[in-house]
Amino acid sequence: MASEAFAATATSADGRPVRGGRRLPIAWIGALPFVAYVGIFLLLPTIIVVVGAFARHGGGATLGNLSALKQDYIVQSFKNSVELSVVSAVIGAVFGAVLAYAIAAGDPQGVLRRAVTSACGVLAQFGGVTLAFAFLATIGPEGLLTVFLRNHGTDIYANGYWLYELKGLILVYAYFQIPLMVLVFLPAVDGIRPQWREATASLGGTTWHYWRYVAGPLLLPAFLGSLLLLFANAFSAYATAAALINQGGIIVPLQISNFLTSEVNLGQENFAKALAFGMIVIVAVVMTLYVLLQRRTARWLR
Repeated sequence: MASEAFAATATSADGRPVRGGRRLPIAWIGALPFVAYVGIFLLLPTIIVVVGAFARHGGGATLGNLSALKQDYIVQSFKNSVELSVVSAVIGAVFGAVLAYAIAAGDPQGVLRRAVTSACGVLAQFGGVTLAFAFLATIGPEGLLTVFLRNHGTDIYANGYWLYELKGLILVYAYFQIPLMVLVFLPAVDGIRPQWREATASLGGTTWHYWRYVAGPLLLPAFLGSLLLLFANAFSAYATAAALINQGGIIVPLQISNFLTSEVNLGQENFAKALAFGMIVIVAVVMTLYVLLQRRTARWLR
């Protein structure tokens, strides 16, 4: 009798324990593979990079790896990476936002919308050697469009091979930044109600008033959040730049690759980790701001 009374007081009407002996919901079991994936492929490499950034070659702790980041060519690489990320993110955000608005203004169930969003989903992940080859074959020094323009009196490489420089990377990065912007910004544009424009017009407001006082303030946090996401996407990209530029390290990911694979820079693995640590700090700050802006956007999307 005593044991039955204890069982009755220890559990609620639906069978869940009230006090003592909390159980882990069974639903969490389905998340274990994802948690393991994040731990192995995200958290563990991050820990290795952070620890290695403060480790001396051969053993021991040091701050020398971080202090070496003040070298001029390293600082220039970070500046180039930031410039590349900012410019390509702005280009992608502006053109992607316009395209997202054009899509949202059409039929929500139309074939055009489904085709464009499907294409954006593919192109946003299109990079690496394939993307570099596509640009080389099209507007490379001997590309199809380059040869065509040259035969008609226009040489786009008259002032140098800009495709292998920072400005070339900006153009190539914009190729996958624009469709990514469409995917992340389209839900916010879909949240704008047509009744809001009608209400503005009924109160005597113009299109300028609608965008200045209604749609603009609502979409601004989502736009800035998407811009930050594009920045982080470009800042951490490596494969496309590595396929297009096989010598030098004009951006930080290429510098990391050089220190890890070059036969000249032997024993510089921890310095490469210090470079990666610097990138992690920048991306972490950017993504924190992105999360804060997304929370603000989610308030009026509910």
